[in-house]
Amino acid sequence: MGKPQKKIRIFSALEVANLCGVVNQTAINWIRNGYLKAFTTPGGQYRVYSEDLGAFLASRGMRLPPELAEDRHCDPDWSAVLIVDDDRILNDLLKRFFEKAASSFTVYQAFDGFEAGAFVADHRPGFVVLDIDLPGLDGFHICHKIKTDPCFGKPFVLAVTGLDGAIAKDRILAAGADAFLPKPLDMTAVVDTVVEFAGKVR
Repeated sequence: MGKPQKKIRIFSALEVANLCGVVNQTAINWIRNGYLKAFTTPGGQYRVYSEDLGAFLASRGMRLPPELAEDRHCDPDWSAVLIVDDDRILNDLLKRFFEKAASSFTVYQAFDGFEAGAFVADHRPGFVVLDIDLPGLDGFHICHKIKTDPCFGKPFVLAVTGLDGAIAKDRILAAGADAFLPKPLDMTAVVDTVVEFAGKVR
């Protein structure tokens, strides 16, 4: 006998507002502005999947209601790497290098702190290459959040930065990072570090 399928939960804008402790119009504004992913019913009403609401709240450091926490699937994807860097050229170069040097991984990209938080909340990659100096949420905040909230899957975090080495290293390791590399990046060292992390869980 197969396992029962997980029930898909869907919330109205009003239910989202009630769960988050805000007025209905605020939830509608989140949807209309593209911050919170939703779909529209034939009658013109907004509906939000529980996973999308959970990802939205987690990406902004907001409390996850118990009703959502019990729905979250928190196991990380140990075959996925997320590269987070607002330098698009470097991000693209590192992605291509990674795909050639370690083809067993699926490599994703994010270009600011909010995008990174939303992606980790929604997809839970097992490994995150995280630039510290990001627009939006900085790397210190993101690292602390994804390391302390079990519903992010607690990925391995390799922090990278062009900021002052000693100070940045101490702060990011205190925030929970597993390793630190300064810029300019040694791309081989980045890949080798992630492969070493992967060896601990495979």
